[in-house]
Amino acid sequence: MRQLPLTVGLVLLVLVMSVVTRGLWQPLGTRPLGSSMAYGLPSFEDGAWWTLVTGSFLALEPVRYLPILVGLALFGGFAEWRLGTGRAGVALAACQVVAVLAAAAVLWASRDHGYLWTTSLADDRDAGPSAAFLGAVAAASVTLSPPWRGRLRAVLVAYVLLFAVHMGALTDLEHVFAVACGLLIGPLLQGRPPQLSARRLTRRDYRLLACGFFVVAAIEAVIENFTTAQGPLAATLSAQARIDELSHRNLVGAVVLALLWLWLARSLYKGRRRAWLWAVGLLTVVIAIQVGNVVWMVVVGEPGLVAASYDLVLNTAGLGLLLVGRRAFRNPSPRRARRTAGSLVAPADDDQRTLATELLAQQGTVNRLAWMTTWPENRWFTTADRAGYVAYRVHAGVAVGLCDPVAAAEPDRAGLLVEFADRVHAQGLVPCLFTVSAEASRHARAQGWHSLQVAEEAVIDLDQLDFVGKAWQDVRTALNQAAKQGIHLDLGPLTDMPRGLQMQVKAISSQWVEDKGLPEMGFTLGGVDEALDPRVRVGLAVDADRTVHGVTSWMPIYGVGGGGPAGWTLDVMRRLPGGFRHSMEFLIASSCLAFRDEGCSTVSLSGAPLARSTGADEGLDRGTLDAFLDRLGATLEPYYGFRSLHAFKAKFQPRTEPLYLVFPDEAALPRIGLALGRAYLPAAGLRDLITLARPVHA
Repeated sequence: MRQLPLTVGLVLLVLVMSVVTRGLWQPLGTRPLGSSMAYGLPSFEDGAWWTLVTGSFLALEPVRYLPILVGLALFGGFAEWRLGTGRAGVALAACQVVAVLAAAAVLWASRDHGYLWTTSLADDRDAGPSAAFLGAVAAASVTLSPPWRGRLRAVLVAYVLLFAVHMGALTDLEHVFAVACGLLIGPLLQGRPPQLSARRLTRRDYRLLACGFFVVAAIEAVIENFTTAQGPLAATLSAQARIDELSHRNLVGAVVLALLWLWLARSLYKGRRRAWLWAVGLLTVVIAIQVGNVVWMVVVGEPGLVAASYDLVLNTAGLGLLLVGRRAFRNPSPRRARRTAGSLVAPADDDQRTLATELLAQQGTVNRLAWMTTWPENRWFTTADRAGYVAYRVHAGVAVGLCDPVAAAEPDRAGLLVEFADRVHAQGLVPCLFTVSAEASRHARAQGWHSLQVAEEAVIDLDQLDFVGKAWQDVRTALNQAAKQGIHLDLGPLTDMPRGLQMQVKAISSQWVEDKGLPEMGFTLGGVDEALDPRVRVGLAVDADRTVHGVTSWMPIYGVGGGGPAGWTLDVMRRLPGGFRHSMEFLIASSCLAFRDEGCSTVSLSGAPLARSTGADEGLDRGTLDAFLDRLGATLEPYYGFRSLHAFKAKFQPRTEPLYLVFPDEAALPRIGLALGRAYLPAAGLRDLITLARPVHA
């Protein structure tokens, strides 16, 4: 009562009204009292505006009191908990009033115009506060952090739309307006205007949307067998047509179709390329059939045009989503990869990734960033006579190798580079390797290639690590402040950590992307998906309440000859907004100490992409590539802070080692610039990449 006074009071008021009106055991809708207390267009036309208040605390049938009371207690309580009593009261009242009046206005304007659904619905009355608490939950969603905010809103919107389309009762129509009102006033209750501009969708967003589309399609495939005689779609049919359609429904076929859609939803969520092809193909066929069906209905005047048009629009939207987000579905299909073996553009499979991971652990390599070569969007070039591989991606006709070739012996690494280049040239592509060490740069130059420095790697030698002296003041401050606030380091695989910590990590990462409107990057920049690998270790800054203030992820370093990790490379860095301000300094310093105690010799703070020093090839005209890197770095600096990140790492007194781009032909630089842009910014358009790659003087 003290914590949720409004919710408790409303629940008690509904119970009292149910007893006073005897609605708890006698249907109110069948008694004269119902018409004088329930709201709806007929009541408002009779001048009974008080029903807007009285009807909000009643139910037309006794059985409806259970969901009303449960919903009011759970959803209303959630809104009051998140918004506070005063703002929750405003949200409840506003959403109820807007929903009831907006539904009545729509029915008043659309009845008697040939649309049977609105004409019949205009004579109905309704009662209950369901619109109030659904709208209040939508308003309270603004207080949640990603990804929960987006998930709650998606569930609410999907629920009200599905029920409005397939059930079509007056209550369902009111729910649509209630949720819309809640989403609109939620930010206003927090003192800021609604943000109507959409942020750039990430790969995960496209996968979730595609998955959600087919989950909804699966649900519709089943519930259409039970809702044909109701709703705005079926109301366009004649009575006999509705009876005929009901009699021809096939529940078994609907279940089979639903299982197919659910399989596609699951596979699309994983980003499977094969599932994307199946989904595009099936939707294309379905849309073609539906277009023909709509044309036939128009020509012969057959009823059911609204329902057919709805299905056509919905499936067209789903197909458009898949096509626009096609780059989010690149994860390989094992069978397809085996059928196209030998092709550099063939998708790799999980077995090849497993083999690459095992080779890296067994053979090792000189590049401390090499764990990135095991990420699933890569492909892997191998040969029969060398125990190693080259990881690469194909963009804009360029096979962009990532890091040095992986092999234990230097001759094998040099040989893999040569054979990789020969295979790439043989298939009409341009070869290059990105973020390679000085050794690979030397091997490439021996083959007549060019070499450009593109980044600097910050390396900490743990055996020389101490935090003594003025240069370490910031780091010592972070460690001392963390100790005072009870913040400690949790270090280990994220998959082994408690579920609560995992969800906080995902929320922090999602909020970092969503709230800043960041374009999603990839290639040499990992995220939560990569951090979930069991061989990757995650460092969390956790306080006594188990709140995560900061996140770092560390990729293993396998030195030449393999064995256990000889060190760790920093990848993900995320901080909780409003959390401990020295989280990153604390996490990096504490992790370094932990790794040193485990016997590791090296920590790499990775290379800051697009933040580099002078070029290694001073005789080369760097113009086009420099222009691309400069423009891309300047464009993304306000978002990612690559160059400020480069300066931040200097706090840890690292030594720096150059990282290079190696390539065979200077004339290929414009194409390589486009390929790198596509690798880093998969969602960018060709025009955007050309603009970035255009020389400054052009």
